[in-house]
Amino acid sequence: MRKLIVVAALCASLASPVWAQFDTATVLGTVHDPSGAVVPGATVTLLSLDTGISSTRVSDDKGAFEFASVRIGNYKVTAELQGFSAAVAGNVKVNIGARQRVDLNLRPAAMSEAVDVTADVSLLESDSSQRGQVITHDQAIALPLNGREYSSLVLLSTGVRLSALNTGSASTVREGSFNVNGLRSTFNNFLLDGLDNNAYGTSNQGFSNQVMQPSPDAVGEFQVVTNNMSAEYGRSAGATINVAYASGGNKFKGAAWEFLRDERLNATGAFKPITGVKPPLTRNQFGFVFGGPIIQNKAFFFVDYEGFRQTRENVAFSTIPNQRQRQGLLSVDVRDPRTGALYPAGTPIPMTAFASKVLAGLPNPTGTTAANNYEILQQFRNHNDKYSGKFDVQISPRLRSFARLGYRNVDIFDQSPIPLPSGGGGNGLTYVQNLQLATGMTWTPSDNQLLEFRFGFSRTRAGKNPPALGSAGADVDYGIGGLPTDPRVAGGLPAQIIPGFSELGRQATNPQWQFPTAFNPKVNYTRTFGRPARSGGPDPPAPRRRC
Repeated sequence: MRKLIVVAALCASLASPVWAQFDTATVLGTVHDPSGAVVPGATVTLLSLDTGISSTRVSDDKGAFEFASVRIGNYKVTAELQGFSAAVAGNVKVNIGARQRVDLNLRPAAMSEAVDVTADVSLLESDSSQRGQVITHDQAIALPLNGREYSSLVLLSTGVRLSALNTGSASTVREGSFNVNGLRSTFNNFLLDGLDNNAYGTSNQGFSNQVMQPSPDAVGEFQVVTNNMSAEYGRSAGATINVAYASGGNKFKGAAWEFLRDERLNATGAFKPITGVKPPLTRNQFGFVFGGPIIQNKAFFFVDYEGFRQTRENVAFSTIPNQRQRQGLLSVDVRDPRTGALYPAGTPIPMTAFASKVLAGLPNPTGTTAANNYEILQQFRNHNDKYSGKFDVQISPRLRSFARLGYRNVDIFDQSPIPLPSGGGGNGLTYVQNLQLATGMTWTPSDNQLLEFRFGFSRTRAGKNPPALGSAGADVDYGIGGLPTDPRVAGGLPAQIIPGFSELGRQATNPQWQFPTAFNPKVNYTRTFGRPARSGGPDPPAPRRRC
């Protein structure tokens, strides 16, 4: 604890001023009287309509007030001062990353008179220059999403297009891949609960740019910042996708879903299998969210789960040697470049024992053509489970905290287009396990001071294994020496390329492993200093310090 206090003190004293919001927002404004003069000393209350938690501020000598680090949601803002009726903004929507201006106008009234006055809530965010778009929770669950990837809604923002890595033309579709302002998808920055959520695996097993991929029902709200972003974000030249995880409130709320796709609902497709039936497809995507109070107006929980089960088979073609070619009988003259010997067409060509064994391990062609003469229904299986639990607690009127734990498990199998023993290509078995812990604390020691602490831990265990992994090595089966014999990497035929034919053997880049772990601590210290008088327009943002 002592070390944490020292680190926080150093951050507060050494860090340069920046404008930090994490996944929260700021509500600010000015209190006026009917003549337009500012009203200092007014008590301003910000009440959450979702959780019942309230905060108070006193307007300064310029009539200004500011609530920093406000969670997203619906609020009521009230200004009160003796001799005036209360001014009330009854339903203020606070979005992620916003600086929401709410100007309040007090009217003179008798001591016993209580009159609610609708406040002036600015719809145009004039206190921030960044360009972006907010996608709300209702939009995330109502708009159609193929595969329920909330990140697909980033395409609604200006200057965003789908990356080639996230289209059907890619061999492996990668979730969360977008080109923003013409830049590569790796130039984007994903934040979750104000903490780093970028997948840093070099080979990107799991096929996502994010460590955790919350389902749309678990997304409280997210903001896509594409231009003029604040210095707090850093890192990316593309877009910053700032996601606030959903939280529980004073009411128990939940949802459950099941989405089904089946080959009986699909057309046959361009290539009809040799069996004459449509390629099988079974996809089930199901889950639930549930949240509510642990203690009214004080502690809340939110849990979610989503499962994905898909098995599909696609028509796949390969070009393999026919039976005559496997005997060394070719339809053209062949000259041995080593000896200069000429073998006329139809004359058996001498073959090594290795070549004979590889050719003998191939399946029989399913067609009589020279190319694309082997056809199978290639199976792709994808099982995916993800869980998360989040807890929010208001420890005191000036201190609140949260913690979230998420876990994701992926099991993907891609069948080889050519079977073993002489095939075995493709990704084979892909496995991914993601674990993420996020926690934070917000302390407001006074009306003009704020200390925020966030800590994130992400761990990924992932890899790809070829189908023949662990079987007899190439030195035993094929007489190829000098290769590793460790069963963790050995097994099966090494990749073989014959011009004019499909590649044989296992994928050259398999197996793979990755175990990246990321720590993401952040401390943000904010203090509002005296501001110079201005002739007009909104007040400048308060200096903020963060490390």
